[in-house]
Amino acid sequence: MNTSQTQVESGATYWRVMVVSLAAAATLALTACAGMSARETSTVVGATAGAVIGGVVTGTTAGAAVGAAAGGVVGNEIAKKRNR
Repeated sequence: MNTSQTQVESGATYWRVMVVSLAAAATLALTACAGMSARETSTVVGATAGAVIGGVVTGTTAGAAVGAAAGGVVGNEIAKKRNR
């Protein structure tokens, strides 16, 4: 087996593991939200989206943490306004 073929196979394995991991995480997250109120769910969704965006934009865990905090606040406020 040559080196380039080994690299391609390891890349394919990486993506396969990543997709399965994301699917498992999404399943657990949706199961955890089943007993939450609409406001709590909006807060969690906002925090998750903020963490992903913050992490991608900055490339750091600090950016992800700030994004999660900001997203949680925004999600909570949107849910408050929706319930009026």
